[in-house]
Amino acid sequence: MIKYAIALLFSVSMLNAQSSVNQEATDVEVGDIFEIGKPEANMYEHINFPRANFIIKRGGIANYKRAEGQKVVVTSIKEKKDGTTQVKIKRTDGNRFFGSHTVVSVDFKEALASGELEAL
Repeated sequence: MIKYAIALLFSVSMLNAQSSVNQEATDVEVGDIFEIGKPEANMYEHINFPRANFIIKRGGIANYKRAEGQKVVVTSIKEKKDGTTQVKIKRTDGNRFFGSHTVVSVDFKEALASGELEAL
């Protein structure tokens, strides 16, 4: 009987410990619309656009200035182990980025803080 009581107390304590883990709520949801802003430097740091040689290999035009002002929609959200939020975005008009890539990934909080992504 003591074994059952100890097992019950152990399982209750484990369930209680799991419920007390704080998960940081992201303030972005699938379907939210943003606008790509102007980067602080010459290149986008937090929007993971492909390098120019990959764009050219897939038949696109590597002009990063054309991405500025494009409206994008969030397609998926992923919490990484280090606590950052990785978001995948695509253009709202259905076209491809640079004529070659449909979806790109973004480090969400850093992109908002630097102005590379702007909420609408």
